[in-house]
Amino acid sequence: MVTVSIRELTKKFGKVIAVNNVTLDINHGEFMVLVGPSGCGKTTLLRLIAGLEVPDHGRILFDGEDVTDLPPYKRDTGMVFQNYALWPHMTVFENIAYGLRIRKVPRNEIKKRVKWALELVKLEGLEDRYPHELSGGQQQRVALARALVVQPKVLLLDEPLSNLDAKLRVEMREEIRRLQKELGITTIYVTHDQEEALTIADRIAVMNMGQIIQVGTPYEVYRRPRNLFVASFLGRCTILWGKVLKVSRDYITVESEGHIFKGIVPSNDIKVHVEEGVALVIRPEDVSLEGDASSCNIVRGVVDWISFSGDHLDVKVKINNSRILLTLDADADINVGERMTIYIPYDSVLILPAKGVYEVAYAKEL
Repeated sequence: MVTVSIRELTKKFGKVIAVNNVTLDINHGEFMVLVGPSGCGKTTLLRLIAGLEVPDHGRILFDGEDVTDLPPYKRDTGMVFQNYALWPHMTVFENIAYGLRIRKVPRNEIKKRVKWALELVKLEGLEDRYPHELSGGQQQRVALARALVVQPKVLLLDEPLSNLDAKLRVEMREEIRRLQKELGITTIYVTHDQEEALTIADRIAVMNMGQIIQVGTPYEVYRRPRNLFVASFLGRCTILWGKVLKVSRDYITVESEGHIFKGIVPSNDIKVHVEEGVALVIRPEDVSLEGDASSCNIVRGVVDWISFSGDHLDVKVKINNSRILLTLDADADINVGERMTIYIPYDSVLILPAKGVYEVAYAKEL
């Protein structure tokens, strides 16, 4: 296992700043996920760690050793690419063994380690097949085995599941998580899939416009976002715009869409003030059809959208010019046009400053 320390890393492509003064520490054996929208710099950051790109500024350290100027093959990293990058003219065995042969590992040791890698990813018996004879999931396992067989210090994965169907994605992310914990290898995983990030990560680094916006456990970034971008990017939510009426030790009172809401700021160092414009972030799972009137916001509106999602219904309740999203049991008896009263606990309404041009523009698109 190894720690990865990134210090003030910057990478430009012409006038575009792909990675902007990023500092990040990744612990021994940690599963760190880099997540963010397309073009946010997460893949460039991963490639910088791998040595496939050269930074314009900053340093990269493995266990305190500066590897910034080392070529990729001297960094002891294993990388799994989005398109798997398998050699089509090589068998499964030859693809997995390729990195070992480049390192001039003895033939008997190569056989032993390839056999270990095949067993690890559950591909025993397929070593003589070619990539075109494999399913997408099997190809992904070969790419993973090829990265693991060299016994890297750090495992790097760049959206490895993006080419798989939904069911296989779930199966493979569970498999990758299992392997990572079994081997105890420090892992950095890039994805734009928020659910994937929340499911597999020890910690998540949320990126936007070349910068890391927030780092924390899945619970922290989902339930305690530090700004509107993080709140709106991770998971589904309703965003209402309002004005602060009162600030007390327990709750913030806000007027929005003709209603009075009470909520909380998700961190002690986030400050809002009376008369300030704010955003109210509400997760659909926190909205219900009943609750304690002494600790819930009570909102009345009209159902104007229903979507069947298998095990539940997604429902939107219109209040003035906005709609609040909630989830109900799939067999709930409701209809469009029906009046509905919903309950939202004070502690579940997150109050965040409504500032930052990009944050506001992004949130309004949701």
